[in-house]
Amino acid sequence: MTQRVALITGAGRRFGFELAQALLAEDYLVFAHYNTSKAGVEELESKGAIGVQADLADLDQVQALIQTVQQHTLKIDLLVNNASCFFNNEAVDDSLANLDAVFRVHTMAPYLLISGLQHELKESGEALVLNITDIYVDSPSTEYLAYCAAKAGLANLTQGFAKALAPEIRVNAIQPGPILFLPEHDSEHRQTVLAQTPLKVEGGLQPMIDTVRFLRDNPFITGESIKVDGGRALNI
Repeated sequence: MTQRVALITGAGRRFGFELAQALLAEDYLVFAHYNTSKAGVEELESKGAIGVQADLADLDQVQALIQTVQQHTLKIDLLVNNASCFFNNEAVDDSLANLDAVFRVHTMAPYLLISGLQHELKESGEALVLNITDIYVDSPSTEYLAYCAAKAGLANLTQGFAKALAPEIRVNAIQPGPILFLPEHDSEHRQTVLAQTPLKVEGGLQPMIDTVRFLRDNPFITGESIKVDGGRALNI
């Protein structure tokens, strides 16, 4: 199979959706994972993607996702662990299910996906695993303690798998900053964040996509985390 193959978790919206669009334009076969954001995936399917649904907080569904992908392809060139659930302290303190989901989605599911798809990644001959972490893995927010800890676990898995899977599979991470504000972020919040960001702008998704391509196309980088944050990490 000469066509390149990618699996992107959380492909129904925001960065996952735009990355899937970019890879489809490069003639990738894209497995577009989603949990509830079906509308975006339906648009991707209309362009040739294969939509695959799973709740990554349910590890049995993660295993089923792995099996589904394996039924459709013998190799994977790019695995992007992008799916996220962004719960603050109050949300996890009020619900053990939310606390459990934070660690399952950000740490346990990526572990299972990387481990379970090792054979397909090795079949690529040039595979890259790319984990989307966060600038707060190095300086955790006191309002999102569990989220930051789970993302830090993913950052550690990046380095661990980079050592364990070399030289056949490279593993890297991107640490995004103020790339794209959420609709619930009011003007005051946005102004505060941008004031703390040396480059003073909302980055948009293109710098993230450019970084994916850089890490994909440079065969001599593994175990690395690249901040795409306009310098925000300097001030947190």
